[in-house]
Amino acid sequence: MKKICVFGDSIGKGVALPDDGKYKIVKPDVFGLTGKELEVKNYACFGCTLEKALPVVQRRSAELGQYDCVFLELGGNDCDFDWQSVSDDPEGEHECRTPCGVFERTYRRLIETIVNAGGNLIILTFPPVVAERYFRWISRGRNGENILKWLGGTHTIYRWQEMYNLKVVELAKELDVKLIDIRSVFLQDRHYERLISSDGIHPNEKGYDLIYHTIAEEYRKGNFSGVNA
Repeated sequence: MKKICVFGDSIGKGVALPDDGKYKIVKPDVFGLTGKELEVKNYACFGCTLEKALPVVQRRSAELGQYDCVFLELGGNDCDFDWQSVSDDPEGEHECRTPCGVFERTYRRLIETIVNAGGNLIILTFPPVVAERYFRWISRGRNGENILKWLGGTHTIYRWQEMYNLKVVELAKELDVKLIDIRSVFLQDRHYERLISSDGIHPNEKGYDLIYHTIAEEYRKGNFSGVNA
């Protein structure tokens, strides 16, 4: 029995926003790898940021070497803003949940904690946001004009998330950690927005199928050191 561990946010849990407008887990079979003689321990949780994940990883560090691989799927919540504050004060300066410098330092600590504990780490990049759709979502019950004024355009949402995603890619390369580029797989679809929920940021069922297929292919190819198909 192969053992896999996951640290992540709602995407690591398989959460989507179906047409009824209520978040729910639509893909409980984590990364599509269950049912293949795998035991999966999932520590992902909705709304998780790096700051929340670090103490969880630290508490679990003694067990990380027991897993055949440890997935890290984090960062999407860290680059998000307090949109109510932006709506209330579009002329003000607003920091996202985890400023870029703190993000880099904390992500580095997460990587080093897992690797130093003997964990076979595999990092996942972010699925791309659908900026216009996400803008509509964050503007519900708020002053959308003020939010747009502060942003300068909905395209800023995409660029900002892309900057954080690139930092993850850079850290994986610098620290020689395996990475599965989920983002590029989405972007290869000219209409990738059809793979994203109505909130513009969570994959829908088809999006999760793409993620799981991509990871399962890497698994079958034997690209997870210590994990054989």
